[in-house]
Amino acid sequence: MADPVIETQGLQKSFKGLDALSGLDLNVPAGSIFGFLGRNGAGKTTTIKLLMGFLKPDGGHARIFGLAATDAAAGVEIRRRVGFVSEEKDLYPYMTVEQIIRFTRSFFPKWRDDLVRRYLKLFDLPPNRKIPDLSKGMRSKLMLLLGISHGAELLILDEPTEGLDPVAVEDVLRELVALAAAEGTTVFFSSRQLGEVEQIADHVCIIDRGAAIVTGSLDDLKAQYQRLRIVFGEESRTPIRWVDGAEHVRQEGRTVEILARRNVDAILNQARSLPGASVECFPVTLKEIFLEHMRRN
Repeated sequence: MADPVIETQGLQKSFKGLDALSGLDLNVPAGSIFGFLGRNGAGKTTTIKLLMGFLKPDGGHARIFGLAATDAAAGVEIRRRVGFVSEEKDLYPYMTVEQIIRFTRSFFPKWRDDLVRRYLKLFDLPPNRKIPDLSKGMRSKLMLLLGISHGAELLILDEPTEGLDPVAVEDVLRELVALAAAEGTTVFFSSRQLGEVEQIADHVCIIDRGAAIVTGSLDDLKAQYQRLRIVFGEESRTPIRWVDGAEHVRQEGRTVEILARRNVDAILNQARSLPGASVECFPVTLKEIFLEHMRRN
């Protein structure tokens, strides 16, 4: 198995005595599109700042390309190979779009002007407009252009589609998938938009209170779950207790919906043994998995 592009072990960080990260373990495979999920305050942005070397951990370690994220000399090499879009979308305010492109180009010998032209047109970025005059969504697109055009092997994106209209969101997601497929670029992105993550990610990690509570291949995670809908007849009664594995049970009238993570066959047999009950199975969404773990945690 190839070495991970991003790896953290036992990563810890606190602010004023409050834990932001409490032993975070991450393993991001090369070439993957990795969705990094959690509610507000879960530790997503803190993790990204530690990976980029903007903060130092209180414990554990973080590596990118096998290099220590906290090492100053390694940080130069990491930044050369990483494209970064911050949640704040900060850029030099005194520059125009064209000026910041020329400025950034000077640091990267493998800079690709063909990609600059492509994304200026695709993202409809005005070259002569100053940074403060750009919307947050346009600054997101500009930062993506800068990261992609210098030939980044890894994109670290914090809420990359925030402020974008639906058409622009689709453009950005399509380009991220194309980069991973054609260039082998690894994409690590934090997002509150679960639908967008499910649309393009092949791996996910859900964190809560600074620790990973679910991580792995998205297909594998979704295969572990089934959503069951059971409609009872007029005379039948729902069981007082369902078989172990019924993670979340919701009843409305004669209809019961169950999110099952294990023992699906046993739950189905229990439901089908009830007089007049009809049972259907449905695949689960990432949103359902996310909400279930937030409830349990």
